[in-house]
Amino acid sequence: MARTQKYKKFEKKVASKTSGAFFSFLAYIKNGAQRIFKILDGKLTIMIVPHSQSKVVNFQTNVFALGLGVVLVFGIVASFFYFDRKAIGSRAEISRLSSQNRLTQASLDELRDENMNLMQAAKRFQTSLSQSLALLGITDSSNVARASLSNSDLSSLFGTQETVKGSMRETEDVKQLATYLENAVQPVEQIGKMLENQNTLFTEIPSIWPLKNVNAHISMAFGPNVHPISGQWYIHKGIDFSTYRSGDPVIATASGQVVTVGYDASYGNYIIIKHKHGIYTRFAHLMSSRVTKGQFVSQRDVIGYVGNTGVTTGPHLHYEVHIGSDVVDPAKYINVKLSN
Repeated sequence: MARTQKYKKFEKKVASKTSGAFFSFLAYIKNGAQRIFKILDGKLTIMIVPHSQSKVVNFQTNVFALGLGVVLVFGIVASFFYFDRKAIGSRAEISRLSSQNRLTQASLDELRDENMNLMQAAKRFQTSLSQSLALLGITDSSNVARASLSNSDLSSLFGTQETVKGSMRETEDVKQLATYLENAVQPVEQIGKMLENQNTLFTEIPSIWPLKNVNAHISMAFGPNVHPISGQWYIHKGIDFSTYRSGDPVIATASGQVVTVGYDASYGNYIIIKHKHGIYTRFAHLMSSRVTKGQFVSQRDVIGYVGNTGVTTGPHLHYEVHIGSDVVDPAKYINVKLSN
């Protein structure tokens, strides 16, 4: 019991000291606030004395109002300098953007010029393509091929109406150009296939020089000639190619099948090749051959070597072209300059 009373007395003592300290703190704050208010509420008299004999101007204020005025003036001056610096930075940024805009505009003008040149090149290509297709007998059914070429407006090249202005016009032109090129792929592919077929055809007819040596010359042309041994006029049924020596490679002038590899008293060692379209070629006076009967050869394959066998006056190649049973002038099939 005594211990309980002792605890209660201790609690009351602690509570009394705590409340006393709290009220003392409040009183201290109150006194401090009153002192500060008294200081701020202190009266001040400001006098303005002119150098002339004019009346002295004075007005009364307190410390609080004066301090507030100083703070406001400082804030206004600081704001002025802050926004002035911001304005200088903004002007510099505007100047930079203006310069960049001029460069962008110059680049855009250059791009427009290049786009115009590209469109003009496309127009010339379309004209050339249309003419080439007409010559080859290929009909282009695309809208691009039907575009009018008489109108100078580039938009008519694609059969479209100009509906946009400025930079959008260039964008539309590029889109139309892409469409045009896509539509041009098919006729160009057709031309490629035709050229491929044409190239195949040229390998099937005797269309090249029969000797690998480009320094060879024609010693006797096709047709009426004086026989070099008998001295009599006769019909020479081929073309004689000479290099003044034996051993130069002889090549097939067209792809085909070897049908004869033999010897004749007049022709000497000779080869006959059968080609498509009823064409035959004969290579005579050979030193030797590199092919056998029944062998298939391609154009430009070496089939033998220039020799001096048979009735000759020196090493040369006698070359003939036959169509069916007719002997024709080989010069009609190969690009050679006839000379004696």
